[in-house]
This record gives sequence, C-alpha cells and structure tokens, in this order.
Amino acid sequence: MLKRLSPRERLEQLVADLTPVLRAAFMEAIDDIKSNIVLRRIVERLERGDINGAISAMHLDQAAFRPLDEAIRQAFNGGGVATIEQMPTLRDPNGHQIVIRWDARNLAAEEWLREHSATLVSNIIADQQAAIRAALSEGLARGDNPTRSALNIMGRVNRITGKREGGLIGLTTTQGDYVARARQELLSGEPDQLRNYLTRARRDRRFDRAVIAALRDGKAISNEAVQRIVGRYSDNLLKLRGDTIALHETFSALGASRDIAFRQQIEAGRVQAQHITKTWRHTSQEHPRQQHVRMHGQTVPYDQPFIASDGTQIRYPHAPGTPTRHTVGCKCFTEYKIDFVAQLLR
Repeated sequence: MLKRLSPRERLEQLVADLTPVLRAAFMEAIDDIKSNIVLRRIVERLERGDINGAISAMHLDQAAFRPLDEAIRQAFNGGGVATIEQMPTLRDPNGHQIVIRWDARNLAAEEWLREHSATLVSNIIADQQAAIRAALSEGLARGDNPTRSALNIMGRVNRITGKREGGLIGLTTTQGDYVARARQELLSGEPDQLRNYLTRARRDRRFDRAVIAALRDGKAISNEAVQRIVGRYSDNLLKLRGDTIALHETFSALGASRDIAFRQQIEAGRVQAQHITKTWRHTSQEHPRQQHVRMHGQTVPYDQPFIASDGTQIRYPHAPGTPTRHTVGCKCFTEYKIDFVAQLLR
C-alpha cells in the first residue's frame, strides 16, 4: 500500500521536481538572448557612442523569457493540483462527498500568473539593462576597444560547443560589478588585488594556480588568460543566479497556488473561511532567518496574516508584496487545516 505523503513531504517532492525545470528555463532564455546577438551591430553602435542603441540591439525583451513564464505556470498548476489531492474529503449534510477541483483558469489564478510573471521578467530586464549600461559606460570612459567591450557583455564563443560563455547577460547589476572588479584585480598585477581575487567564493579554482604563480613570480597575467578566468567566474555567477531564481520562483508559485486552491473552495461555498486555519512551517537550512524560526508553529485564521517579529504582516511565505528580506532564500511553507466539526455543524 502506497504511503500518503505529509504536506511537507509532498512540498519537498514538488520542489525537487520543479526547481530544475525553472532553472533550465531561465538558462534557456539567457542562451537564446546570447545566441541571437549580432556582434557587428553592437560594435557599430558603440563606435558611435550609442549605448542605448547597443542595448536595444541585444533584444532584451519579454518574449525572450517565455520559457521561464511557462515553467512558472507549470509549477503553479502543479502546486494547485497537489493541494486539492491532499485536501481531506468534504461531505455535504447528507453525507455525500463534495467534488473539489483545481481551476487553473480561475480569475485569481490567472491574475496571479499574469502579474507575477510580468513583474519578474520586467525586473530581470531592467536590472540587466542597468548592469550592461554601467559596464559599457565605464568601457567608453576608459577608451576600451568597442569589440572587446561588446564581447565582455555578450561573452565569447566556445569553439567546441559553439555557445557563448562568460559575459554579463543574465547577471544582476551587483554581479556585473563583481565581474568588472575581478577583471581589474587580475589585470592590475598588484599583489593585494590578486590576493583579493583569490577570496572570491564563485571563482573557478582551476585557475588559482595561474594567479598564485603570478603572485610568486611578480609577472602579469596575460589578457587572454584573464578573459578565460573572468569568463568562468561570470558563468559561475550566472549559475548562482539561475539557482536563486529557480528556488524563489518555485516557492512563490507553490505558495500562491496552495492559498488560491483553498480560496477557490471558499468562493464555491464548499467550506467557510472561518473554519480554516493556517500554520507557518519553517524548513531547517544552513543559514535560517531567526524571525522565521520563531514563527514556526504560528497559527492564524485563513483570512488573517502571519506576523513576523519585526512587525511585517505576511499572508503566506512568498506572498505578493512581502519584503525581499523575508523571501529571498526562504523555504518556509503554510500548512492549512479545516475544522470539520465546525463545518459539519454549519
């Protein structure tokens, strides 16, 4: 006989299944953007000092992120179906089982998907454009070669795979700054700066020997070697970005779909909100938020928010409008419970 999974076990299973899908969708979007950039067009605009034109020619638009949109929709629908499957059997006053279903085309469901996806992609694009604009402006100010500046943004083609590697496409503004500083440290030849590069957690340690040799011998690292080293550092940061987005979006989609699944049953009159409670469940991790640890076990009525110790009101983990200090890296979830005695008495 198959074991019925607990809410936590089912959530963990969904996270394990869906996170790789979302990560792959993000990376697919970035690969598509990189592969469709025409170097000559970028260089021509940079030669005229037209940074906005160069960014426009990279085609960083909503359509490029359709794979990510679809992956979020898949995660959202998966969470809704799983929530319905785990709901206890509801019966009417005559003892007949009440049929409950997940409606992915429900107004609230469609609204969440539309607004969430649009906001996510808009933020990714805006931050991406800011990072590229900053890098290109600095390059022009230094008098960098337009072709080299473009390649530093787009990445360089790997002759074996045929794909572009490195570059800034897909990175945040902060990560783009990390890459620029790492390049400066390696090109400087200064011992202190080279040592600082060796403290970067996301560097490719296979190149450490070359950096250590430069420190020992007092010789500069060649431009070609620096490009390879920085390219791998950039790729590792992109992987981190993909992992972060995948985890965050998986929990956001699952949290929203669980909440909306219960709301659908309330709106259909199958259960009353006053008979539903929700409990905050914290998931153990290496660097937990102490506020969320303290919230573990906090129980409130369905239509009331949880209260964090800093006073923040949170409808459920990753709910829209929740400050990022309570969402990024958060793996908490909500456990819902129906008071069947009260429901039957009603």
